[in-house]
Amino acid sequence: MEKKECSFCRRDIEPGTGKMYVKKDGTIYYFCSSKCEKNMLKLGRNPRRVRWVRRG
Repeated sequence: MEKKECSFCRRDIEPGTGKMYVKKDGTIYYFCSSKCEKNMLKLGRNPRRVRWVRRG
């Protein structure tokens, strides 16, 4: 099993957890929580401007 990285907050996602979202154009997003998923998809926030996101 391969560890994935959250597309929004860059935290590691343990195998068997998280959610994968595939857009119509084939872009794949991995999310560790519904918090990250909603911030990116529903609210359209930029991870660089959110304070609680790990940078670098």
